Amino acid sequence: MAVKPESVGLSAERLARIDRFIQRKYLATGRMAGALTLVYRHGEIAHCSAIGMADIERKSPVREDTIFRIYSMTKPLTTVAFMMLVEQGLVALDDPVHRVIPEWKDLGVFQGGFMETFRTKRPDRPMLMIDLLRHTSGLTYGFQQSTNVDAAYRALKIGEIEKHGTLDDVVEKLGHLPLEFSPGTAWNYSVSTDVLGYIVGKVSGQAFENYLHERILQPLGMTDTGFHVHAGKEARFAACYAATPAGGMTLQDDPAKSSYLKPPTLISGGGGLVSTAGDYLKFCRMLLNGGTFGSTQFLSPKTIELMTRNHLPDNKDLPALSRSLFSEAAYNGIGFGLGFSVTMDPAKAMIPGSTGEYSWGGAASTAFWIDPREDLITIFMAQLLPSSSTPIRRELRTMVYSSFTGSPVRSFDPG
Repeated sequence: MAVKPESVGLSAERLARIDRFIQRKYLATGRMAGALTLVYRHGEIAHCSAIGMADIERKSPVREDTIFRIYSMTKPLTTVAFMMLVEQGLVALDDPVHRVIPEWKDLGVFQGGFMETFRTKRPDRPMLMIDLLRHTSGLTYGFQQSTNVDAAYRALKIGEIEKHGTLDDVVEKLGHLPLEFSPGTAWNYSVSTDVLGYIVGKVSGQAFENYLHERILQPLGMTDTGFHVHAGKEARFAACYAATPAGGMTLQDDPAKSSYLKPPTLISGGGGLVSTAGDYLKFCRMLLNGGTFGSTQFLSPKTIELMTRNHLPDNKDLPALSRSLFSEAAYNGIGFGLGFSVTMDPAKAMIPGSTGEYSWGGAASTAFWIDPREDLITIFMAQLLPSSSTPIRRELRTMVYSSFTGSPVRSFDPG
């Protein structure tokens, strides 16, 4: 239940603008079906609004417990799972990836040619674990549509929205493809986090999905989060829509027929989870609280601090290193940590916020950000592909930060 926003330094009237804005610009115009916005500050939910439809065809409204495809908002959970293994001394950030995937020891860097006839050269150095966490691995996504390597990913159905095969298949296929660049020399949004999930499974000695459930989801009480929608919860699962060139939308995934209704064969640590705003808030609270939620410590505060610093070489921002045509973050003034984008300079990014804020989003327009300086979490849930079809994330930031009235002393958050 939300508290009076004024008690946590926010304006109720200004927060109410968010709903009116989304309704007027996106719902009334048919550009978006529905949305859920949650703002949490100083240990309290200050604003939680569900508006519009979760499923237009069945006239099902968005509710606070609606289940959404969070796609790449899966990545931070996979990264946390990996960092828990780092804290146990089972793997290190500077370990070569071929320590766990020996078949990748001789991966080459693309020089020319097409699939089956690629020409490669040796990389400047081996791919390290940290390269997977910060997307400097040399891997890619087929939807980047920039190079012949991207084309090979598409031909082999690697990293697609609709999953094919198994994670073992993906790793085996990647072992026969060149890297886009020598690891550590550029940034490219990629299937790196899917590979990270594979490594979590190998290092932990148990299936990645089981490790994630037992070590993170279950202790946090994220009962609606998983790699498929569990029996009895189907009615709460939202439809997913795709933006059309004319500015409307069309049904992309019918929740009554979705592949998410049964366990997948490919467990995607980069984009496979469904979740609710309430579940994801628990995960964010753990991060904001220095790695602890309730009586359970998942990571140490120093590890969270390490993860949320910019890890791009020479402390550069994304424009200086990025080869991506698309990612889930604005670029100017934004760096990348271990699993999150990190705001280095809000003025350069031309978005309100704080230095040190970290965030990410999903392909169907979901997003979250955590602002430690302001003790703030914001979560946005919608189901519209692609996320680049609207500027809602930047607009939402402006409206949330414009609701600030002050910064009262933080209340104790027991988890």
